[in-house]
This record gives sequence, C-alpha cells and structure tokens, in this order.
Amino acid sequence: MSTTIKTLAVASAVAAAVAGHATSVNAQAKDKCYGVSLAGENDCKAGAGTTCAGSSTVDYQGNAWTLVDAGTCAEIELPAMADGSSRMGSLEELDRDLPS
Repeated sequence: MSTTIKTLAVASAVAAAVAGHATSVNAQAKDKCYGVSLAGENDCKAGAGTTCAGSSTVDYQGNAWTLVDAGTCAEIELPAMADGSSRMGSLEELDRDLPS
C-alpha cells in the first residue's frame, strides 16, 4: 500500500474520531496519544516554543499529542518510518519525527 493511501487512511481515521468525539452524548475516557497526528492536526503540545492545538509541523511528530479513546493509543496503525521500522503511538512524549 502506498504511503499516500496510508496517510489518507490515517487522516480519515483521525477525522472520524474527532467527529465522533464532537457528537458524542456520553463522555468517554480519553488518553493523550503522542506521535499519531498529522502536521497541524494535533490537539496540543508540539515542543518548546510552540503554541498548542494545530501547531505540529511534522506528520506523527513525537512531542505532539491527540486525544484518543482510552486504551487505543498503541493500537493505532501508522505508516512505517523511513528506515522501515514500525511507528506506534505512545502515552509518553517521543523523541522521533521531530522538526529539524
């Protein structure tokens, strides 16, 4: 599967999750999941000197988080890194995919 298709799939999943969150009647438990949002689509924290929501500049930026349903962070499917190693979300800030 091409990187473009995978990126579109992740973007669609994030958009669906945000839409579902906005229309949810009952509040669900959420986790801050680092390293899963596309550039400019994080909920908050994107490293020193940045503002908050929408301030990430790199796809899957390790120090930017997005709220996800509790217990799902490490299960989110993400495209592999350039070296072929797997990329996963984390409940703690990551040192990968940081802006140069």
